[in-house]
Amino acid sequence: MQLSREALSRRGLILGGSALLAGCASAGPKTPSAALLAEALPVAPPAPPPPAIHPAQTVIAPPPLDPYRRVRPELMQRAMAALDVHHRRVPLRDRMYIVDFRKFSGDERLFEVDLYSGHVTAFRTSHGRGSDPQHSGYARDFSNTPDSHMSSLGAYATAGPGWGPQQGPNVLLDGLEYSNDRARDRAIIIHGADYADPTFLAREGKLGRSYGCFSTAHADLPMLRDRMGVGRLLFAYT
Repeated sequence: MQLSREALSRRGLILGGSALLAGCASAGPKTPSAALLAEALPVAPPAPPPPAIHPAQTVIAPPPLDPYRRVRPELMQRAMAALDVHHRRVPLRDRMYIVDFRKFSGDERLFEVDLYSGHVTAFRTSHGRGSDPQHSGYARDFSNTPDSHMSSLGAYATAGPGWGPQQGPNVLLDGLEYSNDRARDRAIIIHGADYADPTFLAREGKLGRSYGCFSTAHADLPMLRDRMGVGRLLFAYT
C-alpha cells in the first residue's frame, strides 16, 4: 500500500518527536562516580606511626671499691680527693697506692687499689726512724725537713723506676704538697730492705726503720716497681 505524502510527513514528525523525547530522557541528571565522591569528601590525616619500642638499656654498675674494707673509708676518701686535686701530675687513674701510717709497722699498710675492679692488694712498708725514735712500731711524728729521717705525709706522684748506688732498684717519687715537696732532695723513694723482709718481722715482731723512705720486702719490690710506673698517686696519711 502506498502512503500519501501527508501521511509520510506525519509519520516522520511522530518518529522525530519520539527520538527527541528519548534523547531528553537520557540527558537527565547523572549519578556521580566514586572518584568524584572521593574528591569531594574530606580526607582524614594519616594515623601516626606506633611509638618505637626500644630494648631496655642495661646499666652496668662498676664493682664496689675495696669491698672488704682493707683501707679505712675516710683514708680512701682522702686519696680519691687527692686524685682530683693533683690530676695534672697523676694522670693515670687505673690504680693508686695508699699508705696508712696509723697502723703498726708489722701490719700490711701499703695498699694497691685497682680503680677498675675495686680490688685491693696489701703490702708492708717501713716508716722513718725519726718518726718513731722509741722504735715502738708506730710512726708518731712527720716532717719534710732534710736529715730529719722522718716520713712525710701527703700526695706523691710516682716518677718511674730508678737505681741507686746504696739501695739498688727503686721507685722515684715527687712530693706534690708542702708537707712532702722536698722528697727528691731528701731521696725519699720506694726500695727493698732487709729490715722489711718477712724474716726480720718474724724475728723482731715489727719492721725496721728507714731514713724516711717507703721500704718494702725485697720480694715485693719488683712488682711494685713495674706497676707503679710514672704518673700514679701514692697517698700517705695517718
